[in-house]
Amino acid sequence: MAEPLIITLDGPAGVGKSTLAKRLAGHLSIAYLDTGAMFRATAWKLGEGSWDWSEDKIREELGSLSFSLSGQGADSVLSLNGSPLTEDIRTEQVGMWASNVARITAVRDFQKKAQREIGMTTSLVAEGRDMGTVIFPDAGCKFFLDAALEERARRRFLQLQEMGREADLDELIKQIGERDAQDRNRPVAPLKPAKDAIMVDTTKLDIDGVFAKLVEKVETAS
Repeated sequence: MAEPLIITLDGPAGVGKSTLAKRLAGHLSIAYLDTGAMFRATAWKLGEGSWDWSEDKIREELGSLSFSLSGQGADSVLSLNGSPLTEDIRTEQVGMWASNVARITAVRDFQKKAQREIGMTTSLVAEGRDMGTVIFPDAGCKFFLDAALEERARRRFLQLQEMGREADLDELIKQIGERDAQDRNRPVAPLKPAKDAIMVDTTKLDIDGVFAKLVEKVETAS
């Protein structure tokens, strides 16, 4: 049986990782793994303040969680304990909770194991913050996407508006900037490109332009 194909897309919030990863996975007829959603779901399940718990209590709670992945491309379904994830995990508040719990070694160990187990049996495009550096260092193709902070906040603002949610652009710039600093400077698995990652600045490119670049690189590498 052939080894699963693994492609990684890393980068900060608002660079278009989710949209591009879904589209690329669909183009290749493989699954899409949203690891950010896994962290958000974990933080949402543990609850506010869980990052202040003892390591033993956190490990005990994590022992009751199990992720699974099915489908392809945009139709990929990530489930926690057998139930598909919902939009409850997509708020800015839960995003900050996720960034908080991501600093905890027990949580990162749990996520690494869960993500690698999925990748052992499933070809996928994995989107996150340390896919190419920590989780899948031997991935066949690695990308690191980035964009200016203000542009990323603007995209998030428009996304929230489309979802019918109220948003304040200045507050989003502040929140995303704080999360950037926390993610890039954490001692465990900080946000950074893998040494062999293909760098793509999406600030001045639309989704179609970035997608074309990704497909070209993947086809060249395969």
